[in-house]
Amino acid sequence: MNLASILEPHPADAPALTSSGETTTYGALRQQVAAVSGGLTDAGLRPGDRVALVLASNWYFVVAQFAVLRCGAVVVPLNPQSPAAELQRELDSVQPRVAIVGPAGRAAFADVDRTAAGIELVFVPEGVALDDARSFEDLLVADAEPMVERSPHDLAALMFTSGTAGSPRAAQLTHGNLLSNLEQMQAAGENALRPGDVNFCVIPLSHIYGLNASLNLSLYAGARIVLVQRFDPASALQSIRDHGVTVVAGVPPMYGAWASLPEESAPPDSFITVRLAASGASRLDPALAQQFRDRFGVGIGEGYGLTEASPAVTGASFPTPRFGTIGAPLPGVAVRVVDEDGDDVVEGDPGEIWVRGANVFTGYWHDPEATARALTPDGWLRTGDIAVVDEHGDLTIVDRAKDLIIVSGFNVFPGEVEEVLRTHPGIEDAAVIGMLHPHTGESVKALVVPAPGRLLDEDEVIEFCSHQLARYKCPSKVLVVNHLPRGSAGKLLRRDLT
Repeated sequence: MNLASILEPHPADAPALTSSGETTTYGALRQQVAAVSGGLTDAGLRPGDRVALVLASNWYFVVAQFAVLRCGAVVVPLNPQSPAAELQRELDSVQPRVAIVGPAGRAAFADVDRTAAGIELVFVPEGVALDDARSFEDLLVADAEPMVERSPHDLAALMFTSGTAGSPRAAQLTHGNLLSNLEQMQAAGENALRPGDVNFCVIPLSHIYGLNASLNLSLYAGARIVLVQRFDPASALQSIRDHGVTVVAGVPPMYGAWASLPEESAPPDSFITVRLAASGASRLDPALAQQFRDRFGVGIGEGYGLTEASPAVTGASFPTPRFGTIGAPLPGVAVRVVDEDGDDVVEGDPGEIWVRGANVFTGYWHDPEATARALTPDGWLRTGDIAVVDEHGDLTIVDRAKDLIIVSGFNVFPGEVEEVLRTHPGIEDAAVIGMLHPHTGESVKALVVPAPGRLLDEDEVIEFCSHQLARYKCPSKVLVVNHLPRGSAGKLLRRDLT
C-alpha cells in the first residue's frame, strides 16, 4: 500500500483540484506526481527520509506531498507563516534531508541554519530566490519511478501539534493511520464525499484538518478540491458561487464572518449549491449554527478530531445535524468516556474522551515519555477533552482537561508561549491563558512580571513574541502584574489567573 495510491482509481479527465484559478485533472496530477517523485529519487531521496514542506495551500503542496509519499519518504508540513525561530525548532527536531519552500515561507526559511537542521537539498518554485536552492519545475521533467510499496505501519507524515501532551511536538502518522481515517469518514453515510462534489478548502494544509480531512479526503473520493490560501468572506462566497461548491470544510470563525456580512454581499441563496457544511477544530456556538441555517438554509455539522487521530473521531448526522453536539463516533472508531480512574461513566455524566482505532497515531517523534502519557498500554488515546454522551449516542464537549487555547481552530499550548516570554530580558516570570474572542473563539492573554527595575511596553512584548512564534500564538493582550499565583511546590496555579 501507499497513501499516494488514492489518486489512481479516478478518471483521467475528471477535475482533481483548482488552485490559483487553474484546474488540474486527475490524469495530469498523476503524471506530475510521478515525475516529481522520480526527480526526488534521482536527487537521492530514499524511503524513510523526511521532507519539509514550507508551502502555502496550493498546487505545489499537493504535488509535493504525493510525490514524497510516492517514493516512500515522509512529509513534514510546516506553517509557511511561522517566523524563522519557530521553523528552526521544528526542523531541528525532525532533521529533514530535503525542504521544498514556497514564496510564503521563503523569508523565514532564509534565516534558518540548514546544517543544524540536517537539510541537504532545497527546492523552490520558479521565481523564488533562495541561496543554493534547486528549481522545483526541473523535477517535473524527470522520468517517473514506480511507486514504492509501504506497509500500514510505515511513517507517512510528521504533524506538529500541541495535542494531548503539552508543548508542540511531531505526531507520527502512518500510511495506515491516514488511509484508515479516510475510510472511516467515507463510511459515515450522508457525510461521505462523492465523485461529483466540489470541496471548498481554506484550512491550511499544514493543519491535519486541511491535510487529511479535506485535501486527502476529496482526492480519495474522486471529488474536486478548490484551494484558497487566505480567507476573505466576500471573495470566498464568490468562489463558492463560481465553482458550484457542494462541500465546505470550515471553522467557526468562518461561518461567523459569513453570517455577519450584509445581505447585499451575502444573499440568502449564497450557499444554494452546498449540501454539506462541516465545522471542526474548535467549538461551534449553537446560536451561530442556528443563525446560519435560518439565514442561508444550510445546517452546519460539527465534528471532532485531533491530530493524533488523523484527525476525525466523530461527525454530525446530515442533513439535519443536532446543534451543540459533535455527533457520534465514526464507523471503525471506538470511543469511551471515562472518569479519573479510567472507568466508563454513566450516560449524562462528564468524562474524558478516549479513542482507539486504526486511525490513532503511533506516538510522538523521539519522545517516549509524551507518547506514554497520551497512549494507554492497550492503545487508547487519552484526548484530554471532557464530554458527555446523550441518549442519542451523540457527544457534547463540556471542558478541556488540558490547558489548551484554540485560536481560529489552531492549538496554542500556554507553556510554549510562556517559554518565549521568559526569554525577554525585561520579563522575570510569565503566564498565559485564553480569553474569549468574538471572531477567533479564543485569543492569547499574557500576564508578565517585570524584572527588577524594568518597565514593560505591551506592544514591544507582542512584537518580541512575533519573532519567535506564529502569529496566532502571539499574545493579543499583555498585562503587567507584580506576581503570579503559585502553589507550595512552585507550580503555576493557572485556574487562579484572570
